[in-house]
Amino acid sequence: MPHIHYDFCPVCGTGDLQFVFRVKDYTVSGREFDVVHCENCTVRITQDVPDVDHIGAYYQSEDYISHSDSKKGLINKLYQKVRVRTMQQKADTVKKYTGLKQGKLLDVGCGTGTFLQAMQQQGWEVTGLEPDAGAREKARQFAIDVKPSHEIFNLEASGFDAISLWHVLEHVHTLQEYVSQLKKLLKPGGRLFIAVPNYTSKDAGVYEQFWAGYDVPRHLYHFSPEAMGTLLKRHGLAIEKMLPMWFDSFYVDMLSSKYKTGKINYISAGLHGLASNMNALGKVEACCSVIYVVKAKDLLS
Repeated sequence: MPHIHYDFCPVCGTGDLQFVFRVKDYTVSGREFDVVHCENCTVRITQDVPDVDHIGAYYQSEDYISHSDSKKGLINKLYQKVRVRTMQQKADTVKKYTGLKQGKLLDVGCGTGTFLQAMQQQGWEVTGLEPDAGAREKARQFAIDVKPSHEIFNLEASGFDAISLWHVLEHVHTLQEYVSQLKKLLKPGGRLFIAVPNYTSKDAGVYEQFWAGYDVPRHLYHFSPEAMGTLLKRHGLAIEKMLPMWFDSFYVDMLSSKYKTGKINYISAGLHGLASNMNALGKVEACCSVIYVVKAKDLLS
């Protein structure tokens, strides 16, 4: 199977990559992948991932919840209940930082269209991109036409007030080209909303190679706030605000507990999630998952 081996960092371009540890794919294949660390920009990278034409097989699991909407098992049931609340929080975030009650939204990696539906109900004109054909089909229940992800390069420039990527950027093979295109698609004054796991969080340090936020090989990159800033700077973009995703630590830590011991220790996982959130109070850059609100550098006050 064709794979990608990085000799140079895909974020900053330097060649100082150091081995960190091997991480197992607990969702589909059971294979192990090396994770390496860029000493310059601090991004971490999954080595020898399948190329874009062969990665799809690693998403074919009922446990991959953004594609299946599975309610199987306690973790997925809890995820579904929390998602109702987080959808509104995301909608409020988009409206707050764009300054718009209604506008045009592009949701990249929209899964089954849940966020698109929430924004459409609030009067926004929505467009979705999603690589998985099954997820695109599920989105049609909301009367939303979701396009394949490669269509991002065919969309009209300066067409969107807001572009959201909720745990998506870490999956994108052509990272630099993608970020460049995202900038082109923004209207003047528009905002990007990029949510990714943060391997510098306290719980990631506790679970190390068992931390579910690594999710190899689907997660090609593992961002720190520093690495995200470096990536955006290359494209004339900058972080306006970092926002916490408090619920993620509990969901991620329940999975991490299962990966490490073979079963979920709800008390231990809950305490680790709480400790991680407490550690991030007043310093969002330490949260388990971070939303980066992004705009062009020349718009920063």
